Amino acid sequence: MTTTTSTECCRMATSASSMSPYHPNTAEPSHYKSSSKNELCEQFTGIEEEEVFIDRVERTMKIKILSRKFIKPSTPTPEKLRTYKISCMDEINPTMNVVGILYYPSTDNIGNLINLEKSLEEILPQFYPFAGRYIKENHSVDCSDQGLEYIEAQVDHELLEIIGSGVEPVELNDLLPVEVGAADEASDPIMFVQINKFKCGGVAIATTISHRIVDASSLGTFLSAWAKASRGDNTEPIIPNFDSPFYFPGENLGELDFGTIRTRDPTIVTKRILFDKKAIENLRARVSHLYEKSDRPPSRVLVVSSFLSEALMRCDHTKLGKPRDCIISQAVNIRERTVPPLSKYSCGNLVSLGIVERSAEETKSLDFERLVPLLGNTARKAVSNCLKILSNGQDGHKILVDVFAGATDKSHDDNLNGIWFTDWSKFGFYNNDFGFGKPIWTSVANIPIKNLITMLNTKENDGIEAWVHLHEKDMPYFEQDEEIKKLTT
Repeated sequence: MTTTTSTECCRMATSASSMSPYHPNTAEPSHYKSSSKNELCEQFTGIEEEEVFIDRVERTMKIKILSRKFIKPSTPTPEKLRTYKISCMDEINPTMNVVGILYYPSTDNIGNLINLEKSLEEILPQFYPFAGRYIKENHSVDCSDQGLEYIEAQVDHELLEIIGSGVEPVELNDLLPVEVGAADEASDPIMFVQINKFKCGGVAIATTISHRIVDASSLGTFLSAWAKASRGDNTEPIIPNFDSPFYFPGENLGELDFGTIRTRDPTIVTKRILFDKKAIENLRARVSHLYEKSDRPPSRVLVVSSFLSEALMRCDHTKLGKPRDCIISQAVNIRERTVPPLSKYSCGNLVSLGIVERSAEETKSLDFERLVPLLGNTARKAVSNCLKILSNGQDGHKILVDVFAGATDKSHDDNLNGIWFTDWSKFGFYNNDFGFGKPIWTSVANIPIKNLITMLNTKENDGIEAWVHLHEKDMPYFEQDEEIKKLTT
């Protein structure tokens, strides 16, 4: 395990939107957040500090970076695994990181934090690409055990001051070890971990990992394996595999354009909406007449997706004074649904899309009651299509690559309203006990992709937290929508 510290003392910013992930006058790698010299920087346990001051209307959050380390696999990666060629699905993903933050009220003692590092070393041999570096020219990961970057930070706030409804989503980006769009350069670690320590003794474990290599399900697999190793649980081992390039070989494809950049993008803003148990019951009641009593009720994800689709189309109509053509894309996890079934613990980007397209005229009558069966049938068809993915190469390419590329291209059309849904509610983030209990909250942050909705589970496992990422000019229409206001006021 190699230890490094920053040569820059302090980082200053007057607002989240003005922060940049790197400063042109520093020698730090470009994946670090913005930094500037400050002669008043203090010494903390013999390590030079970095500080972040975030001035906001509600609070001033101060974060001190205490240390940086590279955590390497406990055993060297075999020579035959030193080059990991990515799949065609990996190739077309946007340049960005998948992010997740887990919040814990207390870690009890310093031994638990030390054990986090040791357990990372133990599991990295299984997740060897995560300790490598991406080589753009070769569409591959150099798995030479360079290590993931591990950061410890001190937050000058109580944990309960920033979790849940008490925080603006963009504030959570300050807990991340790297900007969401800062990925895939030769100097960028594939994965970062930042342990944020709060005044009360609580911690937030923030992780980022290149979307070029894996998706959110893979991050969930990694976190589950890390948590089990940290608490010494040897039952039901999690054995990841990296076989997606075997089934979906790389084709030297270019990435799809989602407009992501390495710096923080102030034009994309995020609204977190909680659909609790009562809200889910109310939505299901509105469409109960469409289902037989013996039928399973529509899923939480389906009713939330339908409700938000209607709201976003309504807001778009209000803003423009007329309806537009619309395309709604629902991400579908293909693991365990193909023939033969890909493992639940397969790591990579293993997602297909369920697509709904409607003309401007058709969207006028596309209300919640019509959207629930429409989106439900589309999702079921996408799941059924998973059976074809491995049986025929042409079918697989069409289902995975062509549909994704087509939906992305159409979403750039100014005459079309593109809406993207991704469901993270089944990835087990609330089950991750590192030896000091399960998290009291899990979150993403501000993700710089317009019209993206990320759906997370609630701690009680009976609701959905929807993180709605919109252009700053669109968000006022969304926030003032009467149906949305009922949920947020």
